Amino acid sequence: MAFAGRRDVPEPPDFGILKRLARDQLIYLLEQLPGKKDLFIEADLMSPLDRIANVSILKQHEVDKLYKVESRPAISASDQFCFLVRPRIKTMRYIADIVNADKMSGRSRKYKIIFSPQKFYACEMVLEEEGVFGDVTCDEWSFYLLPLDEDIISMELPEFFRDYFLEGDHRWINSVARALQLLNSLYGPFGKAYGIGRCAKMSYEVWRDLEEESEADGQGRKPEIGNIFLMDRAALVADTDYVTALCSQVVYEGLVDDTFRIKCGSVDFGPDVTSSDKSIKVLLNAQDKVFSQIRNEHFSSVFGFLSQKSRNLQAQYDRRRGMDIKQMKNFVSQELKGLKQEHRLLSLHIGACESIMKKKTKQDFQEMIKAEHSLLEGFDIRESTSFIEEHIDRQVSPIESLRLMCLLSITENGLIPKDYRSLKTQYLQSYGPEHLLTFHNLKRIGLLTEQSAGETLTAVESKVSKLVTDRAAGKITDAFNSLARKSNFRAISKKLGLIPRVDGEYDLKMPRDMAYVFSGAYVPLSCKIIEQVLERRGWLGLEEVVRLLNGNEFSVSDSAVEDNPTWESQRVILAVFLGGCTFSEIAALRFLGKERGCKFIFLTTAITNSARMMEAMIEAKA
Repeated sequence: MAFAGRRDVPEPPDFGILKRLARDQLIYLLEQLPGKKDLFIEADLMSPLDRIANVSILKQHEVDKLYKVESRPAISASDQFCFLVRPRIKTMRYIADIVNADKMSGRSRKYKIIFSPQKFYACEMVLEEEGVFGDVTCDEWSFYLLPLDEDIISMELPEFFRDYFLEGDHRWINSVARALQLLNSLYGPFGKAYGIGRCAKMSYEVWRDLEEESEADGQGRKPEIGNIFLMDRAALVADTDYVTALCSQVVYEGLVDDTFRIKCGSVDFGPDVTSSDKSIKVLLNAQDKVFSQIRNEHFSSVFGFLSQKSRNLQAQYDRRRGMDIKQMKNFVSQELKGLKQEHRLLSLHIGACESIMKKKTKQDFQEMIKAEHSLLEGFDIRESTSFIEEHIDRQVSPIESLRLMCLLSITENGLIPKDYRSLKTQYLQSYGPEHLLTFHNLKRIGLLTEQSAGETLTAVESKVSKLVTDRAAGKITDAFNSLARKSNFRAISKKLGLIPRVDGEYDLKMPRDMAYVFSGAYVPLSCKIIEQVLERRGWLGLEEVVRLLNGNEFSVSDSAVEDNPTWESQRVILAVFLGGCTFSEIAALRFLGKERGCKFIFLTTAITNSARMMEAMIEAKA
């Protein structure tokens, strides 16, 4: 779709049906085991399950006791055990231990394993090796998609990033393809598909194969989503756009995630936020009237907004004065409850802002942002390196130190050997030698690399070329280049204008482009690519960018789908992030959507940020 002038943004489709489908299928699977049963739930399925079917729904379907996988149950009188788990080998061994312990004690029970979102052959092999495969029945809960908000759907697969990009494990590709198939059947057919990255291309191809096998007929159906764009966290170093995820988030929702950790669309605000002695769990979505207005704002604008909101709210309360009995009755029955709810949310978000400010002041946040901006722009690199060294020496945070080192490495096309060895040594001395494996992982994935001959010997190449024939010099240059692992960050940044050139100060209250999500210093690469491709209706004119991004781009039109420009669906784009999506990217594309009169729907394998990305690489479990 070519972007037209600014128009009203279309309404998003109703994703409530995804929850209802998941709930109905889970109830069906539980009823396959009639009678009272104990349910064992894997820890990282507890929050998603709570959004789909709460404890009362489970109790209605004869679930007696709930246990967390990993904790041994007390002596249970139940004759039936049901396990709701991810397809992991470690979990299969846990289940096998329970079954074998019952066998040893002569206890007879029924066992059912429900895999979510699908079962893998390796799991069945482990059950067979442990001698319990014949004692259990296995089923799949095809719970691929969890709507977190009106425009965000998550697969809640945080392990996707490490499994695919570090381990090279393709097992989740089929899950992504099945998720796309489900969305296409409910809200499609998608008329136009774009994408870039090896993982994106593979997922697209498996999805199309599934569509052909199912022979689903979408002809004649009016779609609710017209376009789909698939993107790996994969478009820069070793095929991956890490810079966006490594930068400090400064939009409100991103900062709340970095500070408190948003989990499955909700956050636990502690006593420092609630101004009481207890924590409160708050659902952060468009239904929160206060949050929905500040979530995409730069943090510098949030306090002003909340202050104004507080005054407006007080003015509405003050209207009670001078009311007669009838007016007061109407006020109490129609407005008071809403005002109290808004007041409660307002106090929580003011408390959250104050808590963020305290924590960020302790962490020298302004200095850190300054160092990041220098790295992005390529200025004062020596000064930024000194800042990182000081950060490590003061032992501020092992995660933050790693993040800054990775950002330096990617923006500078790898660290020069002297700096790499120095920073690595300092880090291991500060945080422990067990992090050696972490450095190995970061090198493998391309997050933290050492410049090799191709980058450091360019001056030597020019001298050699004067001494030997052109042909021989060419061979030497090729040899040097083959040793190098180039990030291409500077070249891509220049080609796409990712670092805006601004005369004077960037206005964060009235942003002019998507760079506001990083204080005007950087436009997220993923968002810029989506903008450029949608404007051009394909990759034509972006050949140089594609080359720098290592290819694997595609643009496919479905000839069976009517391309009717008057349909609202043509302005609804499903942006699929494989390997995780940050709240900064979501805010940037929401801004773009408002500017261009279109609606972005986000599908991600999981919400991510720099800390989650670093934790996925760390081997030392501190």
